[in-house]
Amino acid sequence: MRLLTLFMALMPSLALAQTAYDQQIAKHRQAYRAEFLASAGSPLKTQEAVSLLRFYAPDPAYRVVATVLRTPKAQPVAMPTHTGQTSEQVSYAQLSFVLNGQPQTLVVYRSLALANNPLYRDYLFLPFKDGTTGGETYGGGRYLDLRMGEIKNDSLVLDFNKAYNPYCAYSEGYSCPIPPASNKLAVKVLAGERNYDKTH
Repeated sequence: MRLLTLFMALMPSLALAQTAYDQQIAKHRQAYRAEFLASAGSPLKTQEAVSLLRFYAPDPAYRVVATVLRTPKAQPVAMPTHTGQTSEQVSYAQLSFVLNGQPQTLVVYRSLALANNPLYRDYLFLPFKDGTTGGETYGGGRYLDLRMGEIKNDSLVLDFNKAYNPYCAYSEGYSCPIPPASNKLAVKVLAGERNYDKTH
């Protein structure tokens, strides 16, 4: 009975935490939509087009803490893109975490082109595929944007609720990096952006 009483007492706090998290993700997605309309190179230029963006419901189970193992001696790689060109990337660190009860590993990259730009000098790029790729989510994979400053004590929070589609999901002609085979998760990531719905 005491455990039940404790659980009942904690329920309001848990509900408040969930509501606050939902609001945080809603704010993030609102800014994400607005960026399409503000960017000159955006493939979605109208409010109607942006309204067709679709997302999974926010789920804190897909917000995980990863252990960061830096790879300082990694050599640059020419990551293929959807236009047949390549994007020069260098492995910055290996990320290890548990998702859906299973241990996972992803490599986070640093763009050599952005490394010299003061605005993006600390920018990290995490392209990935998962069990939803090509079905519920875009077949070319999804991305997460991170910053070096987010790494604390060799740990990094990965929030897959903020995973987004590359521009290639909406229109042809964009040079979007294709996630390497090593960044394919064996589980379904039912979080973040879904396939673009052009039919409604």
